Amino acid sequence: MKHDEFAARLEPLRHKLYKTALLYLGSESPALDAVDEAVYKGLKSCWKLRQPEYFDTWLTRILINVCYDELRRQKRFVPLEDLPEESAEDYDGLPLREALGKLPEQLREVVILRYFTGYTLEETARALGIPRGTAATRQRKALQLLRLELSEEVTE
Repeated sequence: MKHDEFAARLEPLRHKLYKTALLYLGSESPALDAVDEAVYKGLKSCWKLRQPEYFDTWLTRILINVCYDELRRQKRFVPLEDLPEESAEDYDGLPLREALGKLPEQLREVVILRYFTGYTLEETARALGIPRGTAATRQRKALQLLRLELSEEVTE
């Protein structure tokens, strides 16, 4: 894949990438940085992409890895107790986001890609590097846990 083709395919995908990074990282600035880093890494290695039809999921996988790197970096340097209240501002009063944050990482990934980024089940499976059936099972488990969590919150 050439650089001009990369740029053309990237433009319609930018908003999805940003939404995904925002859901993983929780705030705007790190999300923008993660998207920039993922685009840079993708541009550097776009010549390695053997199947251009998987460009979206390939770049999304790069973004997810960048987000995980950032989350690991944040854990090392910023104790959870010292985080300012503003960082949780996006989550205040939104039971769905709070419930999503309580899901195990593997289940949360599927929900974010399927329902917040708009990927199909097949694209989600490819982006996560798992079989389609595994993605479907994780989606089903995640939705059950979310229903349970949200129904508990309604009764409180």
